[in-house]
Amino acid sequence: DNLFEWHVRLHQIDPESDLAGDLRELHIPNILLHLIFPENFPFAPPFMRVIEPRIEKGFVMEGGAICMELLTPRGWASAYTVEAVVMQFAASVVKGQGRVARAPPRPSREFSRRRAEEAFRSLVKTHDKYGWVTPALSDG
Repeated sequence: DNLFEWHVRLHQIDPESDLAGDLRELHIPNILLHLIFPENFPFAPPFMRVIEPRIEKGFVMEGGAICMELLTPRGWASAYTVEAVVMQFAASVVKGQGRVARAPPRPSREFSRRRAEEAFRSLVKTHDKYGWVTPALSDG
């Protein structure tokens, strides 16, 4: 209904990863992502978050926000495609040792778009102040 909002189902991640094992064990067929495109896309990055399942670690923050420099104005390039962004997320969540959350969420931690946007703004502010760590090329 809205060209500026997409739901993307990620069906494949590294099959050898712990996250892939969690997905198989829990019979979860995919990771559902929510992308919101600004009016000036592709000159500004989309906002992207994980909707389900709830993922711990793997650069996934409160509300499903995703900590990736490429999703910030500083790290974005207009040549990036949605497919490339989703593929980068798939690699990052595995590299960050993401796992499906097993414990029920604490009532104080709302899992919503608003919470994800707050978490993302906070992490961008922190990284703008202290910089982003770029892994060694040998790390993938």
